[in-house]
Amino acid sequence: MRIEKPTKSRLATAITLLTLATALTLPQVARAETVLRIGMTAADIPRTLGQPDQGFEGNRFTGNTMYDGLTGWDLSSATKASVVIPALATEWAVDDADKKKWTFKLRPGVTFHDGSAFNADAVVWNVDKVLKQDAVQFDASQVGVTASRMPTLVSAKKIDDMTVELTTKEPDSFLPINLTNLFMASPTKWQALFDKAEGADAKAKSQAAWAAFAREASGTGPWKMSKFTPRERLELVKNDAYWNKDRVPKTDKMVLLPMPEANARTAALLSGQVDWVEAPAPDAVKEITARGFKIEKNEQPHVWPWQFSRVEGSPWNDIRVRKAANLCIDREGLKDGLLAGLMVPATGTFEPGHPWRGKPTFEIKYDLKAAQALMKEAGYGPTKKLEVKTQTSASGSGQMLPLPMNEYLQQALAECYFDVKLDVIEWNTLFTNWRRGVKDPSANGSNSTNVTYAAMDPFFALVRFLQSSMAPPVSNNWGFINNPKFDELVTKARTTFDATARDAALAELHAASVDDAAFLYVAHDVGPRALSPKIKGFVQPKSWFVDFSPVSITP
Repeated sequence: MRIEKPTKSRLATAITLLTLATALTLPQVARAETVLRIGMTAADIPRTLGQPDQGFEGNRFTGNTMYDGLTGWDLSSATKASVVIPALATEWAVDDADKKKWTFKLRPGVTFHDGSAFNADAVVWNVDKVLKQDAVQFDASQVGVTASRMPTLVSAKKIDDMTVELTTKEPDSFLPINLTNLFMASPTKWQALFDKAEGADAKAKSQAAWAAFAREASGTGPWKMSKFTPRERLELVKNDAYWNKDRVPKTDKMVLLPMPEANARTAALLSGQVDWVEAPAPDAVKEITARGFKIEKNEQPHVWPWQFSRVEGSPWNDIRVRKAANLCIDREGLKDGLLAGLMVPATGTFEPGHPWRGKPTFEIKYDLKAAQALMKEAGYGPTKKLEVKTQTSASGSGQMLPLPMNEYLQQALAECYFDVKLDVIEWNTLFTNWRRGVKDPSANGSNSTNVTYAAMDPFFALVRFLQSSMAPPVSNNWGFINNPKFDELVTKARTTFDATARDAALAELHAASVDDAAFLYVAHDVGPRALSPKIKGFVQPKSWFVDFSPVSITP
């Protein structure tokens, strides 16, 4: 009997069949779940019901993760400026005949996390939740953090299932940028919770429905809520059905942990309790990098300022005093001595090279002699100090290291005959007080406030602080600035729909604000965060926000 020698093809087939048979009989080993644990600077989990609190850290972690707006931010580049791009709207245009009307075409095929469809009805419902007080879903708690960021929007109307018309109270070329802050929550999910809610009337049921929605959030974003323990942790899982397949998360789960104290965050990273921390302690940067962790940073469109009171009797009404304060701060000393290089000195809201910088004539720099001369001219000196008080926080979104930084300013300004008092309060309380303004009792006698701000768009960067009509309760003109020149330039920019001409008007406005020393401009944040070497794919954009979708982590 002759035994036939197997050919190479038969041998390969036999090996394949044997391998398959072995695989079918052996127990299957599941792929390890990948989990990214992040220590935030916030003292609590930002609100999860669709419109976050905790400033833009809230948008970063519970807004842009679980939700989308009609427009969004391009966060894909570390070298190019972040710009507005289509999100749940694919295109938009202002009406040539009526500049107060905009048409937005919606993205087809998008669903909320509960499976319901995103459409024009959902857009109208979400606009009404913050603007229409007689709407059953209206939630006053979401108004303060939303309406002030899009103050000209007044209504939304359905044209067809995939088209909406938005109306502003005045022509406003900034609207598409403002809409990045209006996150779309699921009306279907909310209605189901409303129907189950208990309450004596519709208002009580609505409040109960929103409270339940915060625990069972449903947006259209790349991340879905998995587990939520207030003040402790929020767990998000990837949304495999996300409409943008390029942004389906590469990590299975993301765990967000409130850690308001910088040293505690740093210790948690070094001990392996978390994989990523926002704003690590600057004095620990050398140890962090020596142990193999990465420090990511990039200049952000962000300002760390003191915002001045301009009401009657304020010590900051004298421009000599405002200019003296700006000349009295050694920003390079702050950068190198306290922040381990993790800041960029601010000479305004925008630095040279930015299209909105303009040509200010007042040069913000460290000039102690000039500062002292201005203060003496204003009537102050070594034996007659000017008492000022600023309200600040111990931590918070974008606040960097607020207490040590303010103590640095306190000592620096003492050389220019200022007697600085600090009123240190909890971050979210400070943020709430910011919207109430200097005239409110919550200011506690302060004549300046230290709330950092994003400078990604003209409304956030300039308009809400400088336009007189933006005084509380409308928006964030905390100090009640009332400068006709500012108002004129705001109107000019808002009603200019040609991008180049609009930028020129904004540059005029910025230059005017610097020349007026409208703020005490101190620093731009670089968004420092420390990452485990197990993390791959992260891009640190020139933005307050980041995209967690491309991030992967080795188990």
